[in-house]
Amino acid sequence: MTAGNAAPDTQRIDRWLWHARFFKTRTLASKFVSDGNLRITRGEITLRAEKPSLTICAGDVLVFTRNEALRIIEIKDCALRRGPAREARLLYDDQSPPVPPKSARPKPDFAREKGAGRPTKKDRRALEAIKTS
Repeated sequence: MTAGNAAPDTQRIDRWLWHARFFKTRTLASKFVSDGNLRITRGEITLRAEKPSLTICAGDVLVFTRNEALRIIEIKDCALRRGPAREARLLYDDQSPPVPPKSARPKPDFAREKGAGRPTKKDRRALEAIKTS
């Protein structure tokens, strides 16, 4: 680390994801990276992050899906601590496509009425038949 309050030039990917508040705990960030759910683009090279100890620096671009939404994040800076959300937003530039409104999302073919209660065996089999076809 550098002297004083200056942010480091490089940082572990799991630690950066935690500092930037994409994950609630560093353990969750490590597991996400270990599962191979994250791609890093550095210059012209794109690689899949498989180890949480992979170091990142400013200018790297991260691509991953979180809560069924595609996230494209350009890293602007590394952090010294996990501060408030206002500080965390300064660490990256979000280039993600906008999330479509709920009305534009496709509806499932097997939707049930609200308040219809628990499905019977016959209803459940019918739903599974629709899902598999």
